[in-house]
Amino acid sequence: MILLPSWDLMRMNSKIKINKKAQKFVEKQSIEQQKRLLKAIYTIPSGDIKKLARQDDLYRLRVGDYRIIFSMSADLSAIFILNIGNRGDVYK
Repeated sequence: MILLPSWDLMRMNSKIKINKKAQKFVEKQSIEQQKRLLKAIYTIPSGDIKKLARQDDLYRLRVGDYRIIFSMSADLSAIFILNIGNRGDVYK
């Protein structure tokens, strides 16, 4: 069971959109892990974020052993969560 009824979340002036693959990964996690991942998503653009090498506009957010792959608009009005997974599997 997912904690939030809608995956179109409003955070300040940023709209966060989570794709189905990432949503399914979060839903399979325990409630505590769901809270941890969603809290990290809400804090974007802060946190342990790095730009992915050889990728134009993709970034990764580290949350323990998990990685959140996302892109964002230049003015931070929209953040697109593309994939969430274990650190070894998410980049494949």
